[in-house]
Amino acid sequence: MFYHAYEHYLESAFPYDELRPLTCDGQDTWGSFSLTLIDALDTLLILGNVSEFQRVVTVLQEGVDFDIDVNASVFETNIRVVGGLLSAHLLSKKAGIEVEVGWPCSGPLLRMAEEAARKLLPAFQTPTGMPYGTVNLLHGVNPGETPVTCTAGIGTFIVEFATLSHLTGDPVFEDVARKALKALWKNRSDIGLVGNHIDVVTAKWVAQDAGIGAGVDSYFEYLVKGAILLQDKELMSMFLEYNKAIKNYTKFDDWYLWVQMYKGTVSMPVFQSLEAYWPGLQSLIGDVDNAMRTFLNYYTVWKQFGGLPEFYNIPQGYTVDKREGYPLRPELIESAMYLYRATRDPTLLELGRDAVESIEKISKVDCGFATIKDLRDHRLDNRMESFFLAETVKYLYLLFDPDNFIHNDGSDFDVVITPYGECVLNAGGYIFNTEAHPIDPAALHCCRKRKEEQWEVEDLVREFYSLKKNKKFTLKQASEHGEGESTKDATDASSSGEKRNSKKSSHSLLSCPSQSFNSKLAVLGQVFLDNT
Repeated sequence: MFYHAYEHYLESAFPYDELRPLTCDGQDTWGSFSLTLIDALDTLLILGNVSEFQRVVTVLQEGVDFDIDVNASVFETNIRVVGGLLSAHLLSKKAGIEVEVGWPCSGPLLRMAEEAARKLLPAFQTPTGMPYGTVNLLHGVNPGETPVTCTAGIGTFIVEFATLSHLTGDPVFEDVARKALKALWKNRSDIGLVGNHIDVVTAKWVAQDAGIGAGVDSYFEYLVKGAILLQDKELMSMFLEYNKAIKNYTKFDDWYLWVQMYKGTVSMPVFQSLEAYWPGLQSLIGDVDNAMRTFLNYYTVWKQFGGLPEFYNIPQGYTVDKREGYPLRPELIESAMYLYRATRDPTLLELGRDAVESIEKISKVDCGFATIKDLRDHRLDNRMESFFLAETVKYLYLLFDPDNFIHNDGSDFDVVITPYGECVLNAGGYIFNTEAHPIDPAALHCCRKRKEEQWEVEDLVREFYSLKKNKKFTLKQASEHGEGESTKDATDASSSGEKRNSKKSSHSLLSCPSQSFNSKLAVLGQVFLDNT
């Protein structure tokens, strides 16, 4: 499945962003970055294709340029490009790439990720700290850019931007991501809910529908994943407060509806396919029983249509007009993978089997896999989004591959020497960003600047213990992030490491509308302008 799609992208669409599988050609969609190649890069390694991973890294270094006059989605560029490059950077050594001195605190893919992220920073220069939805990569925010941005487009940066700050030593990325998160928190309603779209200049809610799906979803996801990645109690506390309000006002019979954010009254009794990430998120906070019940509701919809329609009317038990499509989204498969890791319930493998069979039967064409335009009659659309290779196939593969390195329980790990001491990597506990790019949380502790005298003392201690082969020296915990300068100037430490086994030694798609609008999110999530 993966290679049928991937090879046809290379043959027919590269260097465009996406493959058009019905016409066997390509198109640029999110900024002309060869997006499918970046999105698929870590999937190659998860599938075990080291040689192709190495080849693609070279291609991207030589061919991708962010200094271009293109209007790009801030949200999509972050989760797909910055997230994909960061993940590939942290997996480079595992993929057999000869990393440079100072890795993982330096490296070509990290520099590319940082360059892309810096292109997004002008979007955050608003009175509220909440970013615009679109930025020109060459000129910054266009003067006529709409100030209305979806909630997820504001609150989905902390995973990538905090990782960047910790690896590069520049706190600006994490700072702007946190400020945006807290601005949304500050502007929640009195009953604890957030709406769908907000004006980032005035902080006025433009779309007041509250739910867990499109336009909101990854904001909640990143509160949980940011809390785990950074061991941040404040972020988790924020999510748990939201979770209470979500249960109180939107949950009905293990479904989640859309409600008015100030009153809690039902505005849309629909299930959106993007909401299918929620059971997986519940599993991350240990709420497995509720997660399974909701998952089984969603699975009944899949079995009814052979996929998840974008909108499903819960009372009527059928699709919603003009929302009958399935663009090969990963969310239900993602939840199945998380829940199977937690429960080993074979029902979750059945979903995986059904997904493979449905996609192969309905979506497969000569040049790849096509978006399903209508699940009722299986008409296809001429598009294969990059998330099919970044997320859908990856989560399917991980569901059926319990021994994949991504599922490492800590029994194996690598130790590398950075300019700031000894560092443990690849021990598991990977945090997937919302585009399924895995981030190694241990890497965030590798690049913290220490005081010069502490470094000298550690040199002496390491030299002393190197004389005692039967003993090991453990570095003291690094100082808190933000102390010191960028790691780019460090040159005197080796990035070579050794493989260790703890058993032998003693011892954690959403896309926002790009068009401007000045009204509100109205019936069934459709945006209507005042003149319509």
